[in-house]
Amino acid sequence: MPQHTGAPLAGVRVIESSLLGPAAITTHLADLGAEVIKVESPAGDYVREMTWPIIEGVSLLHYHVNRGKQSLVLDLKTPEAVQVYKDLVADADVVVEAMRPGSLERRGLGYDVLHELNPRIVFCNISGYGMTGPYQTLPAHGIAFDTWAGIITPAYDEEGFCYIPEHASIGIHAGPVMGALGILAAVVRARATGEGSFLELGQSDASAYMDWYRSESHLAYDRPEDVVTGNKADGYKRRPVGTAGMKEGVRYQMYDAADGHVLFMCSEQAFWRNFCECVERVDLFEKWPGSRYADHAIGNRELQRELREIFKTRTCAEWIRLGDEKNFPIGPVNTPKTLADDPQFKDRFPLYPHEEHGADMLPFPVKFRDETLPPPGRAPTVGEHSERVLREVLGLSSAEIEKLKDSGALG
Repeated sequence: MPQHTGAPLAGVRVIESSLLGPAAITTHLADLGAEVIKVESPAGDYVREMTWPIIEGVSLLHYHVNRGKQSLVLDLKTPEAVQVYKDLVADADVVVEAMRPGSLERRGLGYDVLHELNPRIVFCNISGYGMTGPYQTLPAHGIAFDTWAGIITPAYDEEGFCYIPEHASIGIHAGPVMGALGILAAVVRARATGEGSFLELGQSDASAYMDWYRSESHLAYDRPEDVVTGNKADGYKRRPVGTAGMKEGVRYQMYDAADGHVLFMCSEQAFWRNFCECVERVDLFEKWPGSRYADHAIGNRELQRELREIFKTRTCAEWIRLGDEKNFPIGPVNTPKTLADDPQFKDRFPLYPHEEHGADMLPFPVKFRDETLPPPGRAPTVGEHSERVLREVLGLSSAEIEKLKDSGALG
């Protein structure tokens, strides 16, 4: 095995201009060892006050998305600050504009200017709806990208008022992940060819892309029925699109265990046989063997009643153990609150502790064999690293830093 002496992205420098959640695009890079310098206005990124929970006066959102970064305050309304920004970009790999498109260009720091200074620079804008289309300037918050993508179904309360149901956010997480992947691809090419790139993405696009199976299924179902059908197990009947239709599923369904819920997934005939043998109910397999693949026993209420009673006889942990031992797919059904107590979670996600990081946080999920990624530093206060960046990255003297202060460039 090769011996690695540094983090995977050690030596990659990122200059970031961001507001709020889109700053997560560089969190992934910082987690992997990149040097991320977050350039803030004198007022700072108000992400520190947004959303909840607020932990000792600072939002969890800030603690997470800005961990591992350095904060440099520059008042880009001054020419001196603009020049400092250019000096930073001259020896950087990446510039990230995580806000409305054109924000840096209005300060004389658009891609064309920066590319002229540094031909290998990778410039990436991440915004709500991207840089084209009729919604490109439409103000939005994160949930809008998921409602736009058709992921969230409106709900109604007992008085008939429409409300936003609880849901997992997609766009605000998928957008930064995909953006980071695009940035890394562009950096690899830039280091090989010396030529940079201008990337842009909308978090709404990422939300739609993550739910591609449902939307592409609808597109497929727009085609003639003799061309696009259901699967063999259902007699090729066209069932509801994508992951819908599981209300009627039986061998692919959630069930009450003795102390919670489990997800049962024996849609393959071999797994179904293993389960029936495990619970000493081979009669169920003999009566309903089903098709070889993708058979959910849809609508079989008689079988569903049998399974409902069977699953109540053991705890969730016992069912998971049996699935592992006897080879049939079954999974825990956690909640965001109970997830941290799951033994698989505990093994895979040793939390960054709040004593050191301000909040208890999940680490970057990709693991490097025989390596441990260095933990990121605590999310910075506004301008916490201004002098360090100016002195150590740009090599400015104390006198030059004082001159910048006097000019108002540092706020």
